[in-house]
Amino acid sequence: MIQIYKTVENELLTLDTIEEGIWVNLVNPSFSEINETSERFNIEINDLKAALDKEERARIETEENYFVILVDVPIIEKDSNSEIYSTIPLAIILSKSFIITVCTKELPLLNEFINKKVRGFFTFKKTRFILQILHRNASYFLRYLRLIDRKSNQIEEELHKSMKNKELIHLLALEKSLVYFSTSLRANEIVLERMLRLENIKKYPDDKDLLEDVIIENKQAIEMANIYSKILSETRDAFSSVISNNLNIVMKFLTSITIVMSIPTIISSFYGMNVGLPMSKNPNAFLYILLITFVLSIVSAFIMAKKKMF
Repeated sequence: MIQIYKTVENELLTLDTIEEGIWVNLVNPSFSEINETSERFNIEINDLKAALDKEERARIETEENYFVILVDVPIIEKDSNSEIYSTIPLAIILSKSFIITVCTKELPLLNEFINKKVRGFFTFKKTRFILQILHRNASYFLRYLRLIDRKSNQIEEELHKSMKNKELIHLLALEKSLVYFSTSLRANEIVLERMLRLENIKKYPDDKDLLEDVIIENKQAIEMANIYSKILSETRDAFSSVISNNLNIVMKFLTSITIVMSIPTIISSFYGMNVGLPMSKNPNAFLYILLITFVLSIVSAFIMAKKKMF
């Protein structure tokens, strides 16, 4: 899908033609759309296709008439049972007359610009637009990290009640998401630090201040991801030990019950033999044996309880 926008008299308009100062947004573009964009804007096809590869690393590349900024952006993927937090590449191609963004999914952070929720956004202020995208990106990382922390707290409360493997698997999925976030944030940090050295980005003092704010928020997100990852790892290990310990307690209890219940079985098996045994001809033998069995079982249970065997 190809979308073309331009700010005209403080209003964001949707266009069908190419003009000076436009923003072209490509969302999961087809091969024909990539070829068309490449020909119309004189851009290498590989630069447009870079964001379509989920394994593509964040970087900056400078070409003859444009340069490419590739960063990782956070997304939420819906699963059958839960939400999965991950990252995908976003390519920002900047030239003197246009900006092109390429991504495999429709991003909430770009929709904020389309829906006019970002103050001071103009398509012709290309450098500031890029910095605003990066600033929103860092904000979304922080927002999703808080959601992960909140969800981990909910799972921890459920673990106190249920102690099932399902909650541990959810914790493992959140921990995996934090690994993705940490890796992507560190890669974005390298891109941001390189941008700080580019004169085109630091052309105006306000833009330099905004870039420094983006770097600070990105560092904050890295620290939060590392802290939450460590907490989740320790929490998962602790609850795994608790579940294992509870299983040992249950097995210990069942073993003790088995030992106590084996006493009546042993005595009854003796009297099931075709041999002469004490009280075998006594009419009250059954009651006596039942009483003896009950006493022995009670004594055995008392001894085990005193030794804290269950």
